[in-house]
Amino acid sequence: METYRGFAQVYDLFMDNVPYEEWSGYLTGLLQEYGIADGLVLDLGCGTGKLTRLLRAAGYDMIGIDNSSEMLETAREAEWDAPEDAGGERQILYLLQDMREFELYGTVRAVVSVCDCINYITEASDLLTVFRLVNNYLDPGGIFIFDINTCYKYREVLGETTISENRREGSFIWENYFDADSGINEYALTLFIRAQGDLYRKYEEVHYQRAYGLDEIKRLLAEAGLAFLAAGDAYTGEPVRADSERIYVVARECQKMCGADTCCDAIGEE
Repeated sequence: METYRGFAQVYDLFMDNVPYEEWSGYLTGLLQEYGIADGLVLDLGCGTGKLTRLLRAAGYDMIGIDNSSEMLETAREAEWDAPEDAGGERQILYLLQDMREFELYGTVRAVVSVCDCINYITEASDLLTVFRLVNNYLDPGGIFIFDINTCYKYREVLGETTISENRREGSFIWENYFDADSGINEYALTLFIRAQGDLYRKYEEVHYQRAYGLDEIKRLLAEAGLAFLAAGDAYTGEPVRADSERIYVVARECQKMCGADTCCDAIGEE
């Protein structure tokens, strides 16, 4: 989990092809579809806060949690560069926490987690812990929306590939290794980040992500007290396909309403 150190400095530079505005519009539509038109929303694994700020602009009161102090530093700098609200307050609360151990001051109406955050939880027992924490901090009937990279993407698209990009501000070499037995995708990231003039500093990071099948996700959600509601090809609204590279999942808090240790509705759908 100790990642996004050197990469945090150039994350937004190299992620400028990610359609955050489109993702924000899609998430907002899903939240409204399930009755969350306003209120407090947690962005779990918020990174540099791009999506967090867009959801705030859409009218939600936002909390952002991330495990990288470097990523949150970038997020906070962007927050301080943004205008204050009518009361003279900063608009987003950012917290440096591990998503496997996060704590809030109270409950929220919804939790969102995108951009592979769930895939970074490489142990099913840890993912169950994350889901239980989400359940604990959701309002009764609250909504949880997250995305995951699929087994297909790791096996057929990323596995055993090398991706590189070179810009004046920095460059990277990204080498992927996928183990089908464990479902773990390891990628070694070598970064060259411009320090000053023509001087570049080298950073090396190793990231690990795990591929989860939808059936396993449903089982873990049910065990955590969350009712599985829907899944689809990410940000298209289409059904999940065999070659979907990223899917979204929608779940609802039900444990507080039914009073059971696990969600009976979710188990019934298994």
